[in-house]
Amino acid sequence: MEVPTAWAAGVVLTLFGSALLLWCAVELRLRHRLRRHGVRVTARVVADGDRHGVPHLEPYGDAFGELDSAPLLSYSVTGRPDGVPLRAVPDTERPAGAVLPGAAPPAGTVLARPRGHTPLRRPARLRPGTNVQIAYDARRPDRVVLAGADAAPALLSDLFWALLGTSALAGGLSLLGAAVLR
Repeated sequence: MEVPTAWAAGVVLTLFGSALLLWCAVELRLRHRLRRHGVRVTARVVADGDRHGVPHLEPYGDAFGELDSAPLLSYSVTGRPDGVPLRAVPDTERPAGAVLPGAAPPAGTVLARPRGHTPLRRPARLRPGTNVQIAYDARRPDRVVLAGADAAPALLSDLFWALLGTSALAGGLSLLGAAVLR
């Protein structure tokens, strides 16, 4: 490999690997913190819908978004610990009482997707209508992670991304080292 190509490939792989490892570390720390210090509740997996609460009618037979690997969860919160009320979406932005993801109407129901859930297909235990244990951040109720037995499959995904980042970083550093030694 020529020196300019080795420099370019080394820099790209090093930056990609570093960014991926940083993202993995931040995401793991956030999820670990939420599982240890978050508020634990039971959430219901709900069918995906558009802004108006109407299920998507996909031509692929996925009327309820079950092919999306990260399920949409619905759970109730009581309020933030600092006394600030939950963010409510004005009625002009929320047609016909539909709830937008990440927003909480005055009743305290939140729709959110769990962090760190990245398998290719949604497991059967996360079908719409089932109940799952979650932990959420009381200051930002839309930050949620799966807790309990549903959290174990995320370990394989985390390991894959960490190995990919480490190998990209190692490959980039070896290309930069080879370019310097020439």
